[in-house]
This record gives sequence, structure tokens and C-alpha cells, in this order.
Amino acid sequence: MKLRVLVAPDKFKGTLTAVEAAAAIGAGWSGVRPGDELSLLPMSDGGDGFGALLGAILGAEGRRVETCDAAHRPCQSEWWWEPRERLAIVEAARANGLAQLPPGRFHPFELDTRGLAAVFQAASAAGARRCLVGIGGSATNDGGFGLAHALGWRFLDREARPIERWTELERLERIEPPVAGPRFEEVRVAVDVQNPLLGPEGCSRIYGPQKGLRSEDFPLADRSLGRLADAVRVLTGQDIAGWPGAGAAGGLGFGLCAFLQGRLTPGFELFAGYAGFRERILGADLVITAEGSIDASSLMGKGVGGVAALCRELHRPCL
Repeated sequence: MKLRVLVAPDKFKGTLTAVEAAAAIGAGWSGVRPGDELSLLPMSDGGDGFGALLGAILGAEGRRVETCDAAHRPCQSEWWWEPRERLAIVEAARANGLAQLPPGRFHPFELDTRGLAAVFQAASAAGARRCLVGIGGSATNDGGFGLAHALGWRFLDREARPIERWTELERLERIEPPVAGPRFEEVRVAVDVQNPLLGPEGCSRIYGPQKGLRSEDFPLADRSLGRLADAVRVLTGQDIAGWPGAGAAGGLGFGLCAFLQGRLTPGFELFAGYAGFRERILGADLVITAEGSIDASSLMGKGVGGVAALCRELHRPCL
């Protein structure tokens, strides 16, 4: 019996992109069952590949901007522009991604999200009203400080002296917004985790070690981000640090909400909506999904778990 098979993997991090994984799975399946009708739908829940995949679905054009990586080394960052909807697609890891850096060379205390500012400024200059932002794959743990600082926000200590590094935020007394800067009607932030900014489940302790934070670094990181959270609460009247997903990407989820009025959205939910996942699954007899490592976290907001849950809801078998 001929089957309609939907192949919808995420990336195999460090090995295959989602596009490459879909092609490999499809080729293997066709080698065994050449009569089946295959449909490839590589996906992203907000990490590496988010921009290119979503840009292709929406017919957006790739653009580049001169900026810097997380270590402030000059680089070009790609983003995507859909002029009819005046929509910008930003993949944060193109500027502050861990994959942009040589392994083990930089400590997270040396890194920040400054390079992302040029991307949002370019999107604003192009006339963007809305932004879709994927923030996975980051090298940083600065709570979005570098981005905000580069956009003109001022971070001042008790003596009104400017703070220039995120690890100096333990001295933070107040924040002053910029006179001018990018303004968007909507910024949707795709996150694949639900961690808050602070505490035992916060970004520093849960994801910091993947980026090079050591246990002895946690107190300074906690004090710095804690003071940032306090100052933002005074400024906005909102406890953004406690929002689910605020701790995503080293606190960049928090920073985008605090400094660009972003709205945190489960990454798979956002991608699936634009990709028409529900309709694609309903049109298939079998769905195959995959990622580089299937573990408990796969069912906690990741794309693979999202595909499996949607298949269960729609009564379609899923491998």
C-alpha cells in the first residue's frame, strides 16, 4: 500500500542541518519503499536554522548587516525581510551564536549580545513593523544587556556612572531608556524552554555550564542578572524575570521582553503556525520526526515533542 509520508526533523546539532537531516531520512526511506509519496518539512523551534527555514516558507529575502559576534569580533549577520507584510525574521545565533566562536576560547563573562542591535536597527531602517525572533543556540548569558546597551539604553550605578559590562550589573542602580531606537508593533520571540531568568532553574545554572560557566561563576552571574531584573521591575512594573521562557538563550528572552517589548512564544508553536503543520500532518499517513538527541527535554517544548503531540491529537502515527 502506498503511504503519504511527512518527514519533519529538527537539526542534528553539530552534524546535520534540519534540511540535510530531512533529505537523508527521505533518501533512506525511498531506498526501502520507493513507491511511497514523500514530503519533506525540515523544522526549527527557534534555534539554529530558524531564519532560513521560516524565511523560505514565507518567501522572505535574505539580507546581511555588518555587526560583531558575541566576542565583539567583526562579522556579518544574516536576517530575512518580507516586504509585503513588513516582517523581519531574526535568528539571534547568527550574531551571538555559540557555533560562531572557537570552542573553549571565550568565557561567558567576556561575551554579550551587542551584535544583535545592528540586526534590529537594520530591520527598523527597512521599515519592519513586526519581527519574528529565534533565540536558540546562543553563546551568551547577559540577559540581553549587550543588545540594550548598544541600542542606547543606559545602565547606571549609585554614583550615576555608566556600566559597560554585564558582569558589572551587580552595581546597577537604575536604567534609562534611549531617546530614539527601533520601535516595532510586535516582536514575537520563539523559545524552546520555559525556564525563568533566575534561581535554581534559571539560565545561569541550567544552561550556563554548556557555555563555559563554572559553579564558582554562579554567584556573580546571579547577582548581576538579579540586579538587572530588579531594575527592570522598577522601570516597567512587571516581573519579567519570572515569565516562562525569560531564561531562554542566557536570558535573551528576558531582554527582548524588557527592552523591545517582545512576547515569548513556544518556538514550535510559532513555526508550526507559519508552516501549516496541522494541515501537513492531516494530509499524511505517517509522520517521521527526529533530532540529534532524543531525551526527556525533547518533550519539554522542543520541536520533536511538538510534532509527536500534534500527531497524537490528530490521530496520525509518528516515528
